[in-house]
Amino acid sequence: MAVKALHAFVSGRVQGVGYRAFTKRVARSLGLKGFVRNLPDSRVEVYAEGEEEKLKELLEKLYEGPYFADVKNVEYTFSEPRGQYEDFIILY
Repeated sequence: MAVKALHAFVSGRVQGVGYRAFTKRVARSLGLKGFVRNLPDSRVEVYAEGEEEKLKELLEKLYEGPYFADVKNVEYTFSEPRGQYEDFIILY
């Protein structure tokens, strides 16, 4: 299995609706490492590393989000992993 990194920026109503906790829960269930955080421009940034198929599963979930979220757009790229994360965390 190829280990890759997913770097995504999610826009819409994604802050204050449990989006970071949702992303953390999904990423951990998939065995991914990295982080999720709110950005000042009201987007959410997601960086995850792991098996490419698991990253694609996470990406699908990013489009859905939790119940109260309203995802308008997900911009993303795949790249080589940095290898500096031990777990998947929320950055504040």
